Amino acid sequence: MNCLHYLPRSSVLPLQGFKCHQRKPASSFSVNEVRIINCSDLHRTMSVKAISGSASSADISGADVKEDKGKSDIYSHNMTEAMGAVLTYRHELGMNYNFIRPDLIVGSCLQTPGDVDKLRKIGVKTIFCLQQDPDLEYFGVDISAIHEYAEKCGDIQHLRAEIRDFDAFDLRIRLPAVVCKLFRAINQNGGVTYIHCTAGLGRAPAVAMAYMFWVQGYKLGEAHDLLLSKRSCFPKLDAIKSATADILTGLRKRLVNLTWKGDNCSTVEISGLDIGWGQRIPLKFDEEKGFWILERDLLEGRYEYKYIIDGEWTFNQHELVTSPNKDGHVNNYIQVFNDNSDSTSAAVRKRLTGDDPYLTRDERLEIRQFLETSFDDDGDE
Repeated sequence: MNCLHYLPRSSVLPLQGFKCHQRKPASSFSVNEVRIINCSDLHRTMSVKAISGSASSADISGADVKEDKGKSDIYSHNMTEAMGAVLTYRHELGMNYNFIRPDLIVGSCLQTPGDVDKLRKIGVKTIFCLQQDPDLEYFGVDISAIHEYAEKCGDIQHLRAEIRDFDAFDLRIRLPAVVCKLFRAINQNGGVTYIHCTAGLGRAPAVAMAYMFWVQGYKLGEAHDLLLSKRSCFPKLDAIKSATADILTGLRKRLVNLTWKGDNCSTVEISGLDIGWGQRIPLKFDEEKGFWILERDLLEGRYEYKYIIDGEWTFNQHELVTSPNKDGHVNNYIQVFNDNSDSTSAAVRKRLTGDDPYLTRDERLEIRQFLETSFDDDGDE
């Protein structure tokens, strides 16, 4: 059962009008909600095999299929640009998933209450949804109907722990509270767990990997290899590494300065950093120095960003740049470290954010204790 499964959309139960499911921030690791992202100039760094498959759409009108196909095209384009990999999601083909382990599935979003029954038939006891309301609204998914039907079934639990789409920093910040909620649900419900975001290609595999790394004893590289052997996806490894270090060393910030030299432009902005690729921060012009300046407190970690000069995306050749991707594009990046590079915490963070991170026995026990005690049942500290 390790192949990709596509389940056709169905209308076993009638959908009701969409209802927003409001939720308070999960913890001190949470950040404010933002609108859905529509990126225009982010760049590919690797290629991941696109999902393919077929399913019956006999119970959907041709107009609905055409509309969903158009939305899928737009979503896939935005996902490819934002995630840095060629990724495709076909919402009109229905729910798809892969078994990563016998007890752990990663997949795309449920679309109707009927999808709950499909998951019950393969032993799923916990449905763990990572979508935010804008994700649901975009494809017209009625999450309330799905949740209410799962409750009526009595043998399966439907939970949400929201993470912003296409945003590695939000993933990093929310991951501890999200995995805490997942950990407790799995301990309570047993059976098979179904983790999903919208496409099941970014957020969901990242949460599954973090759970495997923190709880199930995998090395991060082992979890990553296993995941990719089962499902073509693109989890953000740096976000998982940083979140691991955040739990064990704490959240520390440093003030950084980014500058753009030149007075022949009217606006200078930055995208990326800790705000994601869907937002921009304006820089202030210092007339005396002739520089555009941004001062910002950033948590320890690595951040990529891009300058936007009078609406044109570019990079600053006087700051650190990434290696060119296959299209020749580069981003700026900054690595934020602890001021005291000789401290024990700095050494731990350096190891955990390096190329081959691993957890010692004591660190694994510390993370497990963190997950058991740091948050209440709603994900709050």
